[in-house]
Amino acid sequence: MAQFEDEATQTLFKKNLITAKQSDQIKEYRQLAIFSLYSELKLMLYLSVLLFTSGIGILIYQNIDSIGHVVILSLLLLITICCFYFCFKNSKGFQKEESGFENPLWQYLVLAATLLSCIFVGYIQFQYTLFGTHYGLATLIPTIISFFCAYYFDHKGVLTIAVTGLAAYIGLSVSPQALLSNNLYSTATLSYSAILLGVLLIAWTVYSAKIHLKVHFNFIFLTYALHLISIATINNLFDNWLMAAILLSVSSYYFYKTSYQIPSVSLFAFTIIYAYIGLNLLLFKFLIFVRADNFYEIILLASPFYIIVSIILFIRLIKNFNKHKANDRIR
Repeated sequence: MAQFEDEATQTLFKKNLITAKQSDQIKEYRQLAIFSLYSELKLMLYLSVLLFTSGIGILIYQNIDSIGHVVILSLLLLITICCFYFCFKNSKGFQKEESGFENPLWQYLVLAATLLSCIFVGYIQFQYTLFGTHYGLATLIPTIISFFCAYYFDHKGVLTIAVTGLAAYIGLSVSPQALLSNNLYSTATLSYSAILLGVLLIAWTVYSAKIHLKVHFNFIFLTYALHLISIATINNLFDNWLMAAILLSVSSYYFYKTSYQIPSVSLFAFTIIYAYIGLNLLLFKFLIFVRADNFYEIILLASPFYIIVSIILFIRLIKNFNKHKANDRIR
């Protein structure tokens, strides 16, 4: 990263956008290696909110018999209303462009209020089955609340909760256990639902960019769309491999181009990784199809070189992407 920054500074100097004195001052400033605590403080605030909401859940679990359901629900509702009251009181109101609170601490109160509302709806459904057997409503209502809070208060963290809730509403499991046990999309119907949801998220980013509605949210939508479509298509490569291969190729090309337009190195890296996994699965199916058992020893010997070359190419692609991004910033 330091190399790209130095190259960027040299480019600015060569284009006479900065003087030699300014170039030296920039180099001296970078040599100070000043460490900012801003990200660490934000992380601690996020952890405090998560620990607070988790603590409420543990408190409910350990004292559910002694406190009583009505008292617990009343306290949850009271705390949630208080949080939302201060959020609305200090908010600037809904704006189409990027906005926020004057004091960033209120952002974490919005996150706490949203999580508490999700806990409240889930608890009341679990204990009293308020929505009957329509369990999807218990997921859909917190999702709607999260989307409203994300757009009204301009909160990316709450938006991730909303999109995750939307995926859960259509039956997608996003837990690490489901991923490791290959149960992320247990049926073909869920795989197609995941692809459809990913396409809808992409369509929403296009529409929101057209009407200039919270354009900075598009990165989150695109990230979810990339993972949903890619994992679903890779999951289907063993069955309907031709259609899945076409979908994976189209989505990889789209996200490859989009990652340069945003730009986003994480979107670019995951696109390359998913395309690489899909390509290797297709190569594996091809070797099985041509019955390459006789070439087993050759394949085994060539595998380490193939992996090393793949890693080198991946690193070169990332370096070229960062260099392109740095040049775009200069322009």
